[in-house]
Amino acid sequence: MTWILPQGAWLQFEGLSSPVQVVRGLGGGTQGQVFEVDVAGERLALKWYLPRCLAQDPHLERRLLESIRATAPSRSFLWPIALLRPTAASQPLIRSRTPGFGYLMELRPPQFVGAVEHLSGRLAISLGQAVHAGFFLAEAFHGLHSKGLCYKDISLGNLFLEAATGRILICDNDNVDVDGRDLGSVLGTSGFMAPEILMRRDRPGANSDLFSLAVLLFMLLTRHHPLRGQMELAIRCLDEPARLRLYGEDPVFIFDPQDQRNRPDPTEHAAALLTWPIYPAALQALFLQTFGPGMGAPSQRALTGQWMEALAAVLDQRQTCPACGSEHFGAQASCWHCQQALSAGAALRAPHGRVMACIDNELHPHHFNRLEAPRLDQPLARVVAHPSDPSLLGLHNLSDQPWRATTAGGQQHAVQPGKTCNLAALHQLDTPWGAVRLEHASSAQPSPGS
Repeated sequence: MTWILPQGAWLQFEGLSSPVQVVRGLGGGTQGQVFEVDVAGERLALKWYLPRCLAQDPHLERRLLESIRATAPSRSFLWPIALLRPTAASQPLIRSRTPGFGYLMELRPPQFVGAVEHLSGRLAISLGQAVHAGFFLAEAFHGLHSKGLCYKDISLGNLFLEAATGRILICDNDNVDVDGRDLGSVLGTSGFMAPEILMRRDRPGANSDLFSLAVLLFMLLTRHHPLRGQMELAIRCLDEPARLRLYGEDPVFIFDPQDQRNRPDPTEHAAALLTWPIYPAALQALFLQTFGPGMGAPSQRALTGQWMEALAAVLDQRQTCPACGSEHFGAQASCWHCQQALSAGAALRAPHGRVMACIDNELHPHHFNRLEAPRLDQPLARVVAHPSDPSLLGLHNLSDQPWRATTAGGQQHAVQPGKTCNLAALHQLDTPWGAVRLEHASSAQPSPGS
């Protein structure tokens, strides 16, 4: 690749008192190239635009400056920090017919991997962490939409995942605009665009974001596209007219309960057939809503807050198969991986939530207060295994407040911050936010499909 900015060079930019070193090129696309740079000793990323992109998008600079002033909705966005233009002295070093401009953003940490690696099966990420990623994705766009903004190009290529935690990063935020205002040339990415955008009946906005978000969530959870079933297999050449029919003129969800034409093929689409039944009916209902009535009526699409609530509830139901360790979410009577019959485990009953007592499951503020929006970044407690006997479970106090534990025999003791109480003998925990009762397996029956 021929880099626009010379690697290793020091360049001066307007408004910066010290020069910026171009450390190395990181990659490029249709809009421009991204570089690792050193700015006064801090490593950042710099996206530099191609002249063709600037000619096609005359409002790009205005949108970037507005985004920089507005600041990022959350840490999940690799948001523009500053717009850079080269000084007259540095312009000759830039390998472009016009110097143009670019913007600084935080450098993506190496543990965040492109979500396309998950779709291809090359990323080792658990079902539970994929659900976490889905929650963080919905939460990120909830914050964006709450600020009156829209993204316009939600797709697999703009998402990075941290497999160990499910954390996400969203890149290419230069398409962000005020919802309802059309100051950009971007319509979206093929396969993610809402039907009304693909068919040129409308322009991108928050409503079309909701469709694209549902497509991306479905792909995160099933590693398959929601509209690619037997109808696609019947197409000999997936050219532009065929894509218009499949995604715009006659889109059919592969699990549409009324329309069977586009069911997954057992051989070609095995991942979708295997994973869809794993998830509870409440989560499936949001996909059925968005890819059913919401296909033609944007106002019927599931909202970001609804996805957050449903995905948080899925994590509350998470258990592992005692035979093979595979994760499941209370929707099936037997393990999807080894077919072992599944029985209900113990559960933690909080004032406004019920969480299965499974290793790594957590209690959060929304489990105690129904007015709290679901959040997963400030857990109050986590289920852990005893270090010398994994069959013994405990509840670790992650808060800064002490709890009072009462055993089945009536004995009481304090559980200080950073300490763990044994769940085997627990009857009730009293916390500053409310009481938590232990429901033993005999009284904690799951409801498959709930």
